[in-house]
Amino acid sequence: MVGNQEIPCAGVILAGGLNSRFSGKNKAFIRVGHVLMLDAILSVFKTIFKNIILVAGDPVEYLDWDLNVVTDILPVRSSLTGLHAGLTFASDPYVFVTACDTPFLKKKLIEQIIALIEPGADVIIPKTSNGFEPLCAVYSKKCLKPIEKNIMEQKIKISQFFNNVSVKQVSEDMLRTHDPELSSFLNINTPDDLILAKKRILQKKF
Repeated sequence: MVGNQEIPCAGVILAGGLNSRFSGKNKAFIRVGHVLMLDAILSVFKTIFKNIILVAGDPVEYLDWDLNVVTDILPVRSSLTGLHAGLTFASDPYVFVTACDTPFLKKKLIEQIIALIEPGADVIIPKTSNGFEPLCAVYSKKCLKPIEKNIMEQKIKISQFFNNVSVKQVSEDMLRTHDPELSSFLNINTPDDLILAKKRILQKKF
């Protein structure tokens, strides 16, 4: 819910990566501070979304969580394939997607993005000085066919299908009103990233 308004949007968490830079350890279960990254995201998602979907490589790992856990449908391991699965299994016409390694995701930033949902906007995506942030964005079910086409053509970068849908950008200035440090876009890809994240917590820069 945003305010008192029901939003036609599910929350999707992608957790199907190989985690090769973490020696195969599932990043969803890594602690930042005293909290598992997955739990940090869920604590935010549960205040916003009625329906939450987790896309995982091995659903058995998540038996301790009361979640709708699904797996990729198409036989290609990528974030785009995870997005495809999330959209396919969602009962809502839109999904907000994040990765399982974004422990500083801000509730107000998510609400800011999903508040921009409107007919005719297929993708609502933040754009910062670093470019698009495809794993902190809204996608409509109308994206499914363009995504499937790109996966079949082995075009697995998410932004590669944007030319075939209607895209609404959220500017960096707008994003900073609710997330001045842009911490929502920080993901933990390596052990060094984890060290920096823990420093951020100590310095309260998140």
